[in-house]
Amino acid sequence: MPQAPDPSTALDAELAADLAEREARGLYRRRRIVQPRPGARARVGGREYVNFSSNDYLGLACDPRLADGLREGLTEHGAGSGAAHLITGHSALHHELEQALAAFTGRPRALLFSTGYMANIGIAQALVGRKDAVLEDRLNHASLLDGALASRAKLIRYQHADADDLDRRLAAFREKQPDARGLVMSDSVFSMDGDIAPLAELATRCRAQGACLMVDEAHGLGVCGPQGRGAVTAAGLGPDEVPILMGTLGKAFGSFGAFVAGSETLIEHLIQHARSYVYTTATPAPLAASALRALAISREEDWRRDKLAELIQAFRAAAEAHRLPLMASDTPIQPLMLGEADRAVALSRALEAQGYLVQAIRPPTVPDGTARLRITLTAAHSLDDVRGLVTALAENMDHEMDTR
Repeated sequence: MPQAPDPSTALDAELAADLAEREARGLYRRRRIVQPRPGARARVGGREYVNFSSNDYLGLACDPRLADGLREGLTEHGAGSGAAHLITGHSALHHELEQALAAFTGRPRALLFSTGYMANIGIAQALVGRKDAVLEDRLNHASLLDGALASRAKLIRYQHADADDLDRRLAAFREKQPDARGLVMSDSVFSMDGDIAPLAELATRCRAQGACLMVDEAHGLGVCGPQGRGAVTAAGLGPDEVPILMGTLGKAFGSFGAFVAGSETLIEHLIQHARSYVYTTATPAPLAASALRALAISREEDWRRDKLAELIQAFRAAAEAHRLPLMASDTPIQPLMLGEADRAVALSRALEAQGYLVQAIRPPTVPDGTARLRITLTAAHSLDDVRGLVTALAENMDHEMDTR
């Protein structure tokens, strides 16, 4: 009688085939061991690079003041929280950070989550269900899409940054489900394109159609608006127009974690119903101490945003002088459109050989045929860093054209 195949061996064979296919299509992703260094530098394999792949937009991740806060929090609170927030994991530092974030965003309350991914999952899952709908921009971050799927609500995707298309889709949903809840979720700054959602127009459409607007400020807070209060504030919007605001602490603020800011009622509802908040261990309190330092620095040191704006302008001017195919963006995210995944990977490797870390972004992170280099600028870069990168980009792209 023939012996049944070992299930684990069969599974490995199927997974190996999938990995081989990804490799053949130029989509295989590999980790590298990176040691961040001050000045937008990173050490990889014993060599130091200029890092143009980090979301550390204000250059705070290596700031010694954040490290001091971390050490002080470690001495007082230990290395781990030991429990969920609703058990014994909610410390005085967590509470202080929530209050500071609420004040910073101009909302009554804020609630800490471990990551932005978990916050977005928790928001959707706690606020809508099977009879409701979540309407999302087609270029929203995966965490927003996964939140809609976790909620089991109907997911409706509207054309990128198109408030009129959102309006049409909201109206069609309302016609079929007049009493159901409509939740509109959008990034403020889109992480792969670097453009900003038409937030005021989205808010107007939501109010007219009786929908609730949630904005993910992961890439906006710290960078956009007065004192870095975000793209929502820069658009002149407040809690009435955007009742649900999500922000992260691991990008411009150089620390770790995320939060949701909103009304007293919203936050209490999330505490009771957001599964990704209730059923997970609280982040270590020392991280809250570090984030508090970062928040204070961001408010007080406007020169960081001023310098970042100058670098963005200098980069775009130099890139346009070399006719590099930049996408439209006024934010620190400056995508260089290349189209083919292999082409993006090859250019990324060529730049690495010259001392620059620039990540190639490929499907499924972006749609097929839109592979790109995602160049991110930070206040820790210098003008010489930016000029050197543009020169290297132009030389490599000229060489590519000559060899085609």
